[in-house]
Amino acid sequence: MTEARDVRTIVVGVDGSDASVEALRRAQALAVPLSAAVIALASWDVPPVYDGYVAMGIDDFDVRAREILQESIVKAFGAEAPANVEARLVQGHPRHTLIEASRDADMIVVGRRGHGGFGGLLLGSVSSALVAHAHCPVLVVHTPEAQAAK
Repeated sequence: MTEARDVRTIVVGVDGSDASVEALRRAQALAVPLSAAVIALASWDVPPVYDGYVAMGIDDFDVRAREILQESIVKAFGAEAPANVEARLVQGHPRHTLIEASRDADMIVVGRRGHGGFGGLLLGSVSSALVAHAHCPVLVVHTPEAQAAK
């Protein structure tokens, strides 16, 4: 690659975790000097056993996902989000929605959540899928606590 490419859009996967809040902060730190937009993207989906949830009165998955998205932006930036940060909520599995968003993004930033059920797994399933399948560069961010423990 001998030609520089303008970075206009950085998409951040947001799920409410400390790692995703740190990913928002890192994306903003990269975006400001580049005059780039940051899209804080959260996704939601209806569980496969949705009929059972309706019977129990548990629904509004999109409402809770939107709340988590807004709470994460407040945690990252305070009450006033920077002007270049846009919140976006989409329906679908995070892996698929972020890979799709990578088609129009110049970079994807996600938090590292790994070690879920597998001790040797260094990346979570979503970040692993993005590293393998995204259409743009991917930055996987550790939480500040994880970095301090090194």
